[in-house]
Amino acid sequence: MSAAKNSRVISAASPAELADCVGLTATGQWFTIDQERIQLFADATMDHQWIHLDAERAASGPFGATVAHGYLTLSLLPHLAASLIEVGNVSLAMNYGLDKVRFIAPVTAGSRVRASTELTATEQTTLGVRANSTVTIELEGSSKPAVVAETISIYVPER
Repeated sequence: MSAAKNSRVISAASPAELADCVGLTATGQWFTIDQERIQLFADATMDHQWIHLDAERAASGPFGATVAHGYLTLSLLPHLAASLIEVGNVSLAMNYGLDKVRFIAPVTAGSRVRASTELTATEQTTLGVRANSTVTIELEGSSKPAVVAETISIYVPER
């Protein structure tokens, strides 16, 4: 194990050693969610609600600007958190799902977000080590996070 209580990365030499990292937290880099990304997400999901795309109407709406879809912000979780937990001797790391997701604060176009993750639990399974984390997508300049999600990953050891 190599990480301070709060660091840039949580690191374990193997999936089995992740248990020693429970309670550690890592924080990533800032990432801008711009209007072009919001438009592309709207097109991909066919969710063209005005709050996401109509800048003029959204300016007089509840948030004063267009906002990212909650699911867009959530979909960036793999990108935002991918470098926060490093595990050696892994043949495969995969998303196993989510236990809970909350969209807490709106992300207006042009805002910057970053992920902070805390490894909360691990469990050995027949496939590998299941790791639970609480991931907070922070919103720059806001006292509230954009998203909080309880994530589950499985780390399959090299055989």
